[in-house]
Amino acid sequence: MEETELLKKRFAELADRSYTKGQFTFTSFLGMAELSSFYEEKRSLEYAKPTVFGGIEAAERAVVRFGDPDALGYEEDFPIDTLAISPLADKFADDLTHRDFLGALMSLGIERSLLGDIIVTGKKAYIFCLTRISDFIIENLISVKHTSVSVRKADTEEIKEIPKGFDKEKLIQVPSERVDAVIAKVYNMSRSSALEYFAQKKVFVNGKQTENTSLTLKQDDVVTVRGFGRFRLTEVVGTSRKGKLNIKVNI
Repeated sequence: MEETELLKKRFAELADRSYTKGQFTFTSFLGMAELSSFYEEKRSLEYAKPTVFGGIEAAERAVVRFGDPDALGYEEDFPIDTLAISPLADKFADDLTHRDFLGALMSLGIERSLLGDIIVTGKKAYIFCLTRISDFIIENLISVKHTSVSVRKADTEEIKEIPKGFDKEKLIQVPSERVDAVIAKVYNMSRSSALEYFAQKKVFVNGKQTENTSLTLKQDDVVTVRGFGRFRLTEVVGTSRKGKLNIKVNI
């Protein structure tokens, strides 16, 4: 609880500094629980025009920027770099996971708050990091597990091709748009099992942690269940003969 209050105080300090000094201010990368705390405070911070971005659309880890370009009279990009990590020799490369890449970065003494999402695609990974740490990673990350790697900044066109998720469509049948029912069906678990994740504070809707199992989902809502992933409710496409809703989700 104390840690959460300190975080909320930090949001207020950054918002006040941006507003009173006429400059952009930024947080470090925030995880899902930290972003949930931000969204709880967002209404009280609107005077500083906060925006959230993690390097790509719908990133799970993101930076909050305070400052209104129109009011300040200038624009300032988020201090985020995208790095591409590739094996020096594909045929000798291990099958590396998100955990392997994160472990290699943490072993360099890098704090988690300096790093955003890590997206593994084939033998390569893309990582989002604060600009101030990118050169250090490029110079010092030479291996992941037993695989020798090279690191470079990804170019603009390459960044556009990074997988963003939500590319697989799934059709489910549920009695209603209640979030617990939809989660159970999407992840093929019992309703009682789904309820446990709410109690463990592992369910987030549009970035906000929720324990409201009866929350009604709307079109384009994004649901994250820690340990399983996330999905977007795209549309209700009709009703079955037995009265259940046919819902499309993108995973």
